[in-house]
Amino acid sequence: MMSPGRSSPDGADAVGRAECLARLFCPSIASFGTITTVDASELPAVDRQLLDHRSHMTVTMERHHVCRLDVRVVAEQKAAEGSGARYAREILLVRPDGQVVQYGIVRIDLAAVDPATAAAIRRAAAPLGRILIEAGLLCDVHRVSFVRITPGPHLDGILAMPGPLSGRVAEILVGGQPAIELLEVVVPV
Repeated sequence: MMSPGRSSPDGADAVGRAECLARLFCPSIASFGTITTVDASELPAVDRQLLDHRSHMTVTMERHHVCRLDVRVVAEQKAAEGSGARYAREILLVRPDGQVVQYGIVRIDLAAVDPATAAAIRRAAAPLGRILIEAGLLCDVHRVSFVRITPGPHLDGILAMPGPLSGRVAEILVGGQPAIELLEVVVPV
């Protein structure tokens, strides 16, 4: 039986998608880290459980950590309201005790969501998955591929984690249309 998030046979595509997102906040991929593609079967067991699915990471991480997670924005690129431009942010998901459990980069076409949801996303007061679920949006996670990242100075400065780290790149469809690109990285506790 094929796993729900079976890695793309085109590893170069997964690495290219991850690097494209990383470049939004770190122009030098060498400074961000080394990104390689891996198959789901190569992920450590816990990382595979957290990454190999077609659900929102917020839900999966909250279930795993048995608590509600908060978002901490590291950096963002704001799109002007009504411009149709994409909004991007580099984030950490944190437990109530402050422990970082996930690093991520997301780029969102805000025109794909209603104005209230776009405003909630811009406020960044809650994880993206929770905002989309609470808005009642039908979101499908597609193009899931798995990556291994050895942190460079940029990522190490944010996480202080030697790595290698497991992650995934994915795309979320909103109303059947591609609207959200993701790089999601599990941070070992």
